Amino acid sequence: MSKLRAMIMSLALAFPFVLSATEMELVLEVGRENSNLSSASQERIDSTEKKTDRIINEWKVVSKQVEGLKIYNEQKRIQIQAQLELMDKLDDQLTQVVVMQRQIPPLAQRMLEGLEKFVELDLPFHVEERKQRLDLVRSSLSNPKVTASEQVRQILEAYNIEGEYGRKIDAFEAPIIIDGQEIVANVLVIGRIGMFYQTKDERSSGVWDKEVNDWVELDSGYRTAIRDGIRMAKKLAPTDMLMLPIVVKG
Repeated sequence: MSKLRAMIMSLALAFPFVLSATEMELVLEVGRENSNLSSASQERIDSTEKKTDRIINEWKVVSKQVEGLKIYNEQKRIQIQAQLELMDKLDDQLTQVVVMQRQIPPLAQRMLEGLEKFVELDLPFHVEERKQRLDLVRSSLSNPKVTASEQVRQILEAYNIEGEYGRKIDAFEAPIIIDGQEIVANVLVIGRIGMFYQTKDERSSGVWDKEVNDWVELDSGYRTAIRDGIRMAKKLAPTDMLMLPIVVKG
């Protein structure tokens, strides 16, 4: 405004014959109005620019949020697809489990019958203990309150115990029948290779003969070996080689 006034005053001094005082005032008034209009226009421009900047900033924020939501939705889509595939696999596995549960009882029954036949044909040691174990398994198989997994555990445990008998040397006292007379003797079981007896006075020793299903007395040459085997089984002597007869069924 001051620049405009100065310019007009300069024009008035340079050309005093051109503008009168009234005309000068009109010119100044027009200048003031133009200046006010220019200032208002600049304010509107500034306001519009600020609004535009704010809208642009808001758009950027929203745009980032949209991109984040797209990534999140894609991740969720992948997770949902993976969960659906897992559910299908679980359904298949559940079907297989149901089928297996139906097959377990007859399988366990066949396994028990096989083990009973094996014990019946095996060397007759710990007879009562082994029969009681098999009876317990049989009662479990017929009990609806016993789960299939427990039935399998019991039958497998029985198999494992029978397997252990074949991998160790054992000695115990037991009543046996010799020549129609019952006596208590020391019995030596070497895996499933052979079963031997020796009277407590060590005067008589023998071996179990599967062919005749009875004890057969041995000559005195095996007395020391059987005695040493009994001591080894009872941890009374270190393990060593034994020279004992093996009766093979013909």
